[in-house]
Order: sequence, then C-alpha cells, then structure tokens
Amino acid sequence: MLPRCFALLSTFPLLAFASDSLPPAVQQVEKQGVEIIKEVKSEGGLRSWIGKYQGVGVNVWLTPDGKHAISGYMYDEKGDNLSEALFKQELYIPQGRQLWEKLTSAQSIKEGNPNAPRQIVVFADPFCPYCKQFWAAAQPWVTSGKVELNTLLVAVINPKSGPYASAILNAEDAAKAWREYELSNGQKIPSVTGTSKETFGILQYNQQLMDEMGAAATPAIYYMNDNRELQQVVGMPDEKQLEAMLGSK
Repeated sequence: MLPRCFALLSTFPLLAFASDSLPPAVQQVEKQGVEIIKEVKSEGGLRSWIGKYQGVGVNVWLTPDGKHAISGYMYDEKGDNLSEALFKQELYIPQGRQLWEKLTSAQSIKEGNPNAPRQIVVFADPFCPYCKQFWAAAQPWVTSGKVELNTLLVAVINPKSGPYASAILNAEDAAKAWREYELSNGQKIPSVTGTSKETFGILQYNQQLMDEMGAAATPAIYYMNDNRELQQVVGMPDEKQLEAMLGSK
C-alpha cells in the first residue's frame, strides 16, 4: 500500500455553507444528503460549490439560468479531473492538517528527539508482529535524532492486548517499558496489576481515534510529507515507504 494523502472528511466538521444563502436548485442537492461547504471558482463560467457526501468530496454547479444544479466531476480537454484537484486543495489537505493536530496532541509513548525534523504517529498493538517490525526498522532514524516516534497503544488483536498495553502505560517510564518489551520480542512486560481508570481512558481514546482515522489494522502509521499533506500507511512499510516517511539515514 503506497502512502496516500489522507482523505477522511467525516472526523472534523468543516464550516458548512448557510443553506438559506444557496440557490434553490443547490438547496435541492443539499436535501439529498450533500453537505455544501463553500462556493469556489470554477472553469467554464459556471457557479460552483464543493461539499461532501459520506466522507467523499462532491462538486456542484449551477446552470446559467440559475434553475438547475449538476453534481459530478469536471474534466478539461486533456482529461484532467479538475474536481479531484479541487477536493485535495480545498478539503483533503486542510482536513488532514486538522487531523494531524489531533494525532500529535494525543497522549503517546514518545521516543527520540522532540525537535526532530520528522514526526511519526503509529497505532500499535502489543501483540502485532508487524508493529514490532516497524518499531525495529524505525530505530536508526530515532536514535540518530532525525525522527520522533509517537506510539498510540491499542488493544485489538489478543485478549491480553489490553492488560499488556495497560502495564506498559502504567510503568514509571512508559517509553522504556515499551522499548524493553519490543527488544525482548514481547517477553519482558511490567507486572500486570489491572487497568486504572486513567489508563483505560487512554486506551479507549486511542481506539476511538484509530477508528476515526479509518484504520482497520495495525500498524497504522501517519506522517506529514514535505508539502504538509497527511499521509497514511497501514501495515509494514516497504523500504521505499520507510524512506518516504522517515527520510534518508
């Protein structure tokens, strides 16, 4: 799976257009469940709006007589999809930046230089073998100070995932406990003494956040590319993906 610009629109509500200010024909489109976000400049002289429907960008145009609205994609004579480019610039990129702020403000296990030029956020389960592989693969960048790795523990794989994650989070030094756990291939785990209300809240929030991000498996990895576009990789990245997210060694 290649890194992709994050395109989830449902997590953060964008400021919707006031319905009573929309032309009647566009209001009819809105009644079909399309949330109109804003009016935008359009090619060809038509008035145009962008919105979202079930998390996907929608383009709506008003015919010159003002009585008819059309929804769909606009293409130019070269075959370029102008609507998708508009969704990316006006919806997906700003939305991704909002999501990134939410990810980086979550209570994570932090490893590496807090002032590193690159930050990575990863959802990981203590029993996920690919999470261990990714953690190990990222260590050269973490130890060199080029990357700060932020791990959000979740419990999705094994009945013991919750108790193990709780034990790691409850440790005096959670980052150290997580590192020792990973280095021991899951053999070294702090004493499991139950889950405190605070720790349960962290795990519950992490799971909710992972669901909001649309990730169905671990590791689910997020980072901002050089254009400040949120990228997602689910599963163990290959060498090319590692270099894209972590930079050169």
